Amino acid sequence: MALDLTFIRSQFPAFSEPTLEGWAFFENAGGSYPCHQVVDRLNNFYTKNKVQVNYPYPASTLAGKLMNNSYKRMADFLNVDESEIHFGPSTTQNIYVLANAMRPMWENGDEIIVSCQDHEANAGAWRRLAERGIKINEWHVDPQNGLLSMVELKKLFTNRTKMVAFPHCSNIIGQINPVKEITDLAHKNGALSVIDGVGFAPHGFPDLKDLNADIYLFSLYKTFGTHLGLMYVKDELIKKMENQSHFFKVGNTRSMLTPAGPDHAQIAAASGILDYFDAVYNHHFKIEIKPFQKMKALNDLFFSHENKLLEKLLAFLRSRDDLRIIGSESSENRAPIVSFIPKNRDIKKVYSDLIDHKLMLGLGNFYAFRPLMDMQIPTDPGVIRISFVHYTSNEEIEQLIKGLKAAL
Repeated sequence: MALDLTFIRSQFPAFSEPTLEGWAFFENAGGSYPCHQVVDRLNNFYTKNKVQVNYPYPASTLAGKLMNNSYKRMADFLNVDESEIHFGPSTTQNIYVLANAMRPMWENGDEIIVSCQDHEANAGAWRRLAERGIKINEWHVDPQNGLLSMVELKKLFTNRTKMVAFPHCSNIIGQINPVKEITDLAHKNGALSVIDGVGFAPHGFPDLKDLNADIYLFSLYKTFGTHLGLMYVKDELIKKMENQSHFFKVGNTRSMLTPAGPDHAQIAAASGILDYFDAVYNHHFKIEIKPFQKMKALNDLFFSHENKLLEKLLAFLRSRDDLRIIGSESSENRAPIVSFIPKNRDIKKVYSDLIDHKLMLGLGNFYAFRPLMDMQIPTDPGVIRISFVHYTSNEEIEQLIKGLKAAL
């Protein structure tokens, strides 16, 4: 079954916004367009329910129910328990809180493995634990292609390894890592698996029970929602962590990892993402199944559409000898996140020319300092990044290729 792109794009206000007409959006790894279901829920909450929640008057009671609904539905789509879902202001801040909550679980001299392929969100806070008695073992990327090696990972484990932190998919290289294999290896060595899913989740929510990760994190503003970070933490693990909220919140696992308290409206609006997924599923399929099974069906639809566009783009880029593709030149095990460096023209001039062709894309390091450093690519000016999701059209890819031909 092919993705009905007309239906998909009708769910996003941006595609009927006059000020965006003619512009092709290729900076989705930095933040996606929100679907109208999220916008509607956010507007309704601010209009009707912007009061303190869970008091016994209608506006407050409904506000609490709307928030609880987001926890429950998000858990159902990710195939976990709602007690294991946590919302925070961003993935970076969520990991900062996690690092502080988990440090008391370990002894001085214990070790953690942190990949050098990560966005700094899943790198910086863990590395700072070196100042607090934890040894950091660096899992470097291949200097030529930026990929992570399982052979190199196996060399890093010791009898004191407590955790492995790595991305499901790099936000600059695009390669999809073998999450289950890495997680299994970590568990066999008595270590936790902590996965940054920020780059991967926009292309389909994973089945977290199947992945068996201990912690999985991603950003809702990159998955068609509001500016929140979502983290999944196994229930038995959070009970071992140190409370990061008010002293009287000890034992209340929903509160222990949100020091400043929840953002009521944005959490309530998060359910709009799942309204969107339901609408897309119901438009394409007739069989009623569980939410995480719906997600699998949608992921297949999204992947098929994205991969066709990705192969078309990569075929063009491979045909050029005046640029360097960062990472693999194949679409296999690759998300539609493609970074490149021009060889013959100034990168800032190329980028400026692309903007003139009404192409919205990124230039910089995207907080992926460490993979660029490993590959000896200057973090300033960095790379040009092209990133898209399932609402991207073939016509927009054609517009991109035309712009690239002119800019290069």
